[in-house]
Amino acid sequence: MNDISVIILTYNEEKHIGRCIRSLQAVTHNIFVVDSYSTDNTVAICESLGAIVCQRAWINYADQFQWGLEHCPFTSEWMMRMDADEYIEPDLARELASKLPAISQNVTGLYIKRKYYFIGQWIKNGNVYPLNLLRVWRRGKGRIESRWMDEHIVIDSGETQQLQGHIVDDNLNTTHWWIAKHNSYADREMIDILDQKYHFFAPDHGLITSGNDSQAKFIRKVKQGIYNKLPLFLRPTLYFFYRYFIRLGFLDGLRGFAYHFIQGYWYRTLVDLRVLEANKVLEGAATNDERLTRLEQLTGLKLK
Repeated sequence: MNDISVIILTYNEEKHIGRCIRSLQAVTHNIFVVDSYSTDNTVAICESLGAIVCQRAWINYADQFQWGLEHCPFTSEWMMRMDADEYIEPDLARELASKLPAISQNVTGLYIKRKYYFIGQWIKNGNVYPLNLLRVWRRGKGRIESRWMDEHIVIDSGETQQLQGHIVDDNLNTTHWWIAKHNSYADREMIDILDQKYHFFAPDHGLITSGNDSQAKFIRKVKQGIYNKLPLFLRPTLYFFYRYFIRLGFLDGLRGFAYHFIQGYWYRTLVDLRVLEANKVLEGAATNDERLTRLEQLTGLKLK
């Protein structure tokens, strides 16, 4: 079966990319990697496993992924999005092989369940599983949202179906790396929050206005319509309480506590701290151009 092409973004992913590509070979050999000039063995591993690699400087995830959609030489009917630290389980490989050829023409997108692992443990509670993500779509029918954080694939027409197989997100890096990653995520999420207030960028309402109801659409509405309007530092406290106690995150044990506390409370508090800091930095700025210049100096992100 080769009527599906996979696109993966990489930067120094030698720990993960071989595992990812090998899992996908049960489904297709049309694997395309957009690499941000890795300095480790990422590119060599990809090429040794038959993936097609092109390289481009990084701006943000959405920009890089959309560039890949527009410039990689895809010929297949279906497209699939994967992260380098993910892999597909055999049940999903079998399901894709058996169902894709028979899917109705009016279906243009497929949702897949994701399992998230933290320090080797599957996190099953706290509203983390199942996370249903639109990861497979007909070529030409989907694009990625233009956002700095939490970007999703949106389709412009057609219906969607839910698959039962799984993608596994199991990053093998240390918690030191994981904390540093979330530190950079906090800057990106702060930009998206401030964009709601200042309208820095052309709005992308693709997920909200799409005709298909989805878990991601519901979460986005709650986040923008309720969570982001709550007072700073109160909202991460309420979110952690909801996630750990009401949604039974405590059932995930010791590693689960570490994950729910750090990702659900510490990280959300860090985002609020960045918003607080940014609001101070933006005091007196008269235009969005000046605001973006100050935010570039604060974060090191290329925003203009």
